Amino acid sequence: MNGQTMPPENKLGVMPVKRLVVSMALPLIISNLVQALYNIVDSVFVAQISENATKAISLAFPVQLLMLAVSIGTGVGTSSLMSRKLGEKNFKDAEIAANQGFFLAVCSYAVFLIFGLFFSEMFFASAAENAELADMGISYLRIVTCFSFGLFIQINCERIMQGTGNALWSMILQLVGAVINIILDPILIFGWLGLPAMGVVGAAVATVTGQVVAAAFAVVIIFRRVKEVRIDLREMKPHGRMILTIYRVGLPSIIMQALNSVILSVTNTILLPVSELSVWILGVYFKIQSFVCMPVFGLNNGVIPIVAYNFGARRKKRITETISFSLITAEAIMVLGTLLLCVFPHALLSMFNPSPETADAAARAFGIIASSFVFSGVAILFSAVFQALGKGFMSLIISVIRQAAVLLPVLIILLNTAGAENIWFAYPVAEITACILSVIFMAREYKKVISVIPD
Repeated sequence: MNGQTMPPENKLGVMPVKRLVVSMALPLIISNLVQALYNIVDSVFVAQISENATKAISLAFPVQLLMLAVSIGTGVGTSSLMSRKLGEKNFKDAEIAANQGFFLAVCSYAVFLIFGLFFSEMFFASAAENAELADMGISYLRIVTCFSFGLFIQINCERIMQGTGNALWSMILQLVGAVINIILDPILIFGWLGLPAMGVVGAAVATVTGQVVAAAFAVVIIFRRVKEVRIDLREMKPHGRMILTIYRVGLPSIIMQALNSVILSVTNTILLPVSELSVWILGVYFKIQSFVCMPVFGLNNGVIPIVAYNFGARRKKRITETISFSLITAEAIMVLGTLLLCVFPHALLSMFNPSPETADAAARAFGIIASSFVFSGVAILFSAVFQALGKGFMSLIISVIRQAAVLLPVLIILLNTAGAENIWFAYPVAEITACILSVIFMAREYKKVISVIPD
């Protein structure tokens, strides 16, 4: 259906706010929880191979984060622009934005294909002294990068659906990919059903297979079910104005998430010669932490199109109600996450088969880091609001200060003065700083661009 025949009003502008937030966010929260569960299950299976296998996956994880950063950031920019244009009833530009999202997804994949083919060995140079670890890491990294086209297409389709208010289909897509991953993991890793045991290579093959199947399903849904915009292969060519607008919001998001990848990679490089235990703890923590934070990111993904649409439609009350309700929800999730990591750390760690000494050290680290969750919830939610308002640069400033100006320097200082076992205190310091900055920036943006909207 041509985008010009859209209904006169989208549910983003008329459904009661609390019900709308739940209807948009709940499918995304569920799908993100399943995705986080897959990340944990994947690591649990790999942990049964050897500690080197777990370390290899942990060292490759920053590149996977970088791929997610580029795909999600581009998708956020596309979804935010689409929602604003739909709110303005500018259906032509909404369609152009959706088609540019596909074009940029293909370009992004090409970059990581080149990286996987020619730079995987260089990336694992720091682990060269441990030949087994390096070999497993290189093999895993090559597969997840060279076959990442499924990831980029899937996430782009999800964000287009979210931008038009179709959150349920986005959930179904993530469920399809995650369930396939979970089913294939033990079959390929351990050689079930008569297949050869592939180890970490099997984990990588299971990952990309789930992504490719989900991407194929997503393309079918986009063409057959999404009525608000029309995808046309002939329109998937560079459109300078739209690309600039998409990346005005998306690039800060990419840099923010890419910074997470860079900081994690640098941290692993610093810690590996000093404490392989800390590398193991950090890798396992990020898997478990994703189970806590993924629901909040799912909430964010539901909030962005709601705020963006109503900002385009100039509806102040719906914007403020969305922000207030979502902030309360995000904090409730973070409180539950804090309790989970502080009360049940050994139960969570038992899945990864650690020694008693490793488990005790990891439990202490989890408790320290989890104390900052309630602060990070505020920063994460407000970051989504900035992106919805087209002010992604605000989120970027906060992320750069949090990661580069606070987290890494404090971590290095603690490593050199208090030992590897105390580096975890850097995380609460960084999250409290980010929270304070987020509140200051949100107050300023509310006064400048929200409060001035007529009631």
